[in-house]
Amino acid sequence: MRSDPGDYELVAPGSLEEVVAMLAREPGVWLPIAGGTDVMVLYGAGTLRARKLVSIWNLRELRGIEESPDEIAIGAGSTYTDLRQHAGIVKEFSLLTRAASWTGGIANQNRGTLGGNIANASPAADCLPALLVYDAELTLISLRGERRVAYRGFHAGYKKTAMAADELIRTIHLKKKYAGHFAFTRKVGARQSQAIAKVNIAALGRLANGAIEDVHIALGSVAPVPLRLDRLERALTGKKVESFSADELRRQVAGEIATIDDIRSTARYRAAVAGNLIIEFLHRLGSADHGGVKESLVRWNRMRHEEATQSILPCCGARRWANAMAARRPFENASSMLETSREIWWNLEPADWLEAFRSHPRIGESQSPEPVPGRSQKWSAEEQGQVVEGDEAVKLALEQGNRQYEERFGRIFIVCATGKSPSAILEILRRRLQNDQAAELQESAKEQEQITKIRLEKWLGE
Repeated sequence: MRSDPGDYELVAPGSLEEVVAMLAREPGVWLPIAGGTDVMVLYGAGTLRARKLVSIWNLRELRGIEESPDEIAIGAGSTYTDLRQHAGIVKEFSLLTRAASWTGGIANQNRGTLGGNIANASPAADCLPALLVYDAELTLISLRGERRVAYRGFHAGYKKTAMAADELIRTIHLKKKYAGHFAFTRKVGARQSQAIAKVNIAALGRLANGAIEDVHIALGSVAPVPLRLDRLERALTGKKVESFSADELRRQVAGEIATIDDIRSTARYRAAVAGNLIIEFLHRLGSADHGGVKESLVRWNRMRHEEATQSILPCCGARRWANAMAARRPFENASSMLETSREIWWNLEPADWLEAFRSHPRIGESQSPEPVPGRSQKWSAEEQGQVVEGDEAVKLALEQGNRQYEERFGRIFIVCATGKSPSAILEILRRRLQNDQAAELQESAKEQEQITKIRLEKWLGE
């Protein structure tokens, strides 16, 4: 810890009225802090310049999410966990829910707030591109009263906003007008989670008669501020997706962003990734799957929650995954369902991963360690078809390898066996026996993610 606590003053008034009065008396002197997740990083590094801090954590006027027929109003003090758990936000604004799930670990999600994410004004912040594409509006409050402003244009430069020194963000407003849009988001970072984005994207699109009728695209970590790609949106509107070549799209994106080299990445890499993400979004937007929803998905969307949970459980084997998937309905197509499955999986706890692992039989066997639905047993048999019919010597080596693996790691060996020969699986098993516990848990989780994806595709086709 490089900072001296004695150098700082922290006060915690009991009401929003008291806070704005303090800001009015000494504008620019007091730094409002909510969850403090960013402030504590600066404090620990000895780079926190503000010496007077006013806590707005748990002010009742800033907490709470209100839903009306046309709008959801999010209190600026609402946490990322609040965003993830609110049914209306999950249903209407899935891009924001996903971004909230990427922001740090569970502890940070319980403390960090949406208002703080906006006011901190980092161009790499996870939630800000989603707010841009949803055309969010902000209510700002001061002793002079309240004013409502468009979020688009709120960021005036790196770590600068249009907020006056005596103002606070009170509410974030989102209009319910995107139910018919295809939603796409992706975060590219050094790790699967708990990493600052090198590039992140949020995008919405809607087609009419094969052409792009409406499109919103925002990128993070590619400019001094979170960026809405206005010029690209105008170029795309009214055109068919296939009207643009990949090279043309990359040129347009590169001309609109302002990437830099920094400690996390290079400008060249960011520009390339940004172009690739937009190409992927447009490909998904124009895909045949977006045009029509599979009948099996329509039926599942209409099921009661418990019935939907039980129906999808064999695809993964983890109860919390199945519950979360059922809670995120309705899905507009298979693509959004697969993307949500991936997001949910990587935000589960290791105990949930282990539950999923236990739903599989050992490689070369037909029965899992625990009772599982018949559909899961059927899929396991199909996935291991080549192993069952394989060479006896290889099957014996796999049996021995399974025992060694279980002695070393205390659980069965998980591999996506679909399309793999017995000898290829044996080679993978021997390699992974060299992993340590942490590395092997991650590798097993990646294999389970692939198994789940394949099973979901089968399930949708039934």
